[in-house]
Amino acid sequence: MGANAEYVYVGGYTGDKGGEAEGIVLLRRDPASGLLTRLGVAARTPSPSFLAQHPTLPILYAVNELDSDGTVSAFTVADDGELTPLSIQPTGGSDPAHLAVTPDGRFLLVANYTSGSVAVHPLDPEGAVGERSDLLDLAGSGPDPERQQGPHAHMVVPDRDCVLVTDLGADRVWRCRLDPVSGRLTMLPPAVTAKPGTGPRHLRYTPDGTLLLVGELAANLTWYRPAADGSLGEAGEVRASERDGVNYPSEITMGRDGRFIYMANRGPNTVSAFAWDGERATPVAEVPTGGDWPRHMILLGDHLYVANQLSQSVTTFRIDPDTGVPSPQGEPTAEASPTCLLRWTSMTVR
Repeated sequence: MGANAEYVYVGGYTGDKGGEAEGIVLLRRDPASGLLTRLGVAARTPSPSFLAQHPTLPILYAVNELDSDGTVSAFTVADDGELTPLSIQPTGGSDPAHLAVTPDGRFLLVANYTSGSVAVHPLDPEGAVGERSDLLDLAGSGPDPERQQGPHAHMVVPDRDCVLVTDLGADRVWRCRLDPVSGRLTMLPPAVTAKPGTGPRHLRYTPDGTLLLVGELAANLTWYRPAADGSLGEAGEVRASERDGVNYPSEITMGRDGRFIYMANRGPNTVSAFAWDGERATPVAEVPTGGDWPRHMILLGDHLYVANQLSQSVTTFRIDPDTGVPSPQGEPTAEASPTCLLRWTSMTVR
């Protein structure tokens, strides 16, 4: 295989979180057929439930979603896809669930879910993770007595001149300013104040600048546009699934042309497809994932890959370019307790 081949890393839950994953797994992807081939365990590390890539260096980052003392690990990526440990640091919180690197490659941001905080870690010129430069504790609660008794940072997104943080517990998308010298965060007025009980989980921007938000507890998709005061006002809402029963939607993604939105639904175990016209999301299809508890998904070209956590598989769909409807392609790929998929294209694995 040459430099044009594509690869996908899989993060998952190991035994400490009740899963069966061994660490971070490497898959090869055939861009034409979409076929995934398992190459093996690239690194053994506890519960690497979310993964991220450095913008310019061959460095992969993983949260270690541990109950009490969460950590973040960095790995150097070799030409054969193997991962060599580079550094590990405590995040200062429990159950880190998401991480992202700033576009300049200078800081790593981590969302500590259970403790409701955001950690900032400077990165050195080699991409190694340094000691925290800040730990921002969030505040607030919501009406759900079991899930919203306090703040729960679920996603952290570097956004132009600020940082966005989805808070499932407080029904907010917080906005912070990151000082490029000190690496400290300053809280700004929230970007989004969602309806009580929404449970913001993940977000994504459309090409036209609309913010799409997954409501895990309300089981909905809402979208927001800039208001006069600089915040984002709700401009529309649609159910995440048309199926009956409990639904905890997880991930959202969008095609590069901005015409279709995809959401994964835990409970119904489906993927919902919506047409986006710049003003509203209109349901066009809802298809079974062929597995149980779709946790995360990525869209690569005309293929959609869904990680089914509880059935321990990754499903491949081909997207119809005209209708946007996903169709399952082949049998799901067996993979232990998958929770995250990360595309990697800069290797020459043979």
